[in-house]
Amino acid sequence: MSRPAVHPVDAPPMTFEAPRVRMKDVHGMPGTIGGLFLRLCQFVFAVVSLCVMTTTSDFPSVTAFRYLVAAVGLQSFWSLSLALADIYALSVRRRFRHVGVVSLFAIGDGVTSTLTFAAACASAGITVLIGNDMDKCNVNHCTKFMSATAMAFLSWFATSPSFILNFWSLASRSAKVV
Repeated sequence: MSRPAVHPVDAPPMTFEAPRVRMKDVHGMPGTIGGLFLRLCQFVFAVVSLCVMTTTSDFPSVTAFRYLVAAVGLQSFWSLSLALADIYALSVRRRFRHVGVVSLFAIGDGVTSTLTFAAACASAGITVLIGNDMDKCNVNHCTKFMSATAMAFLSWFATSPSFILNFWSLASRSAKVV
């Protein structure tokens, strides 16, 4: 009588590879309606801050106020250009998923956010110095300075979620590659 021959079979190597799942689009990320809303808020607050500050006649005499004008000018340009990119992405129904594009957005948001926050803090310090410490609000445009500074802070406040979401998206992609 013949018996069947059993040949040992090697088991496949044990490798655990997580399934590649795309991260859901979080509102506020580039290419979403929330992202467009954040960009438009950044742009509006930066432009209002820029316009209010430049309507005063004595803003060039203080370096912090000139720095605020430069920072919110850059912020308004950056926010407008990314708002246009978001409008395009929404119109063609695509999302920004390329690592290079997300990196550019994260770095740009980080730089403009830091510049705007630093300029707003410097302007707030000078405004407090003029208004409270020197008590010279009757000769200066303290209310305009305060309004421009507040709008710069609001622009920074709208930029921070964009930066955090872009950086989070970039970091979650890098973690999957490793």
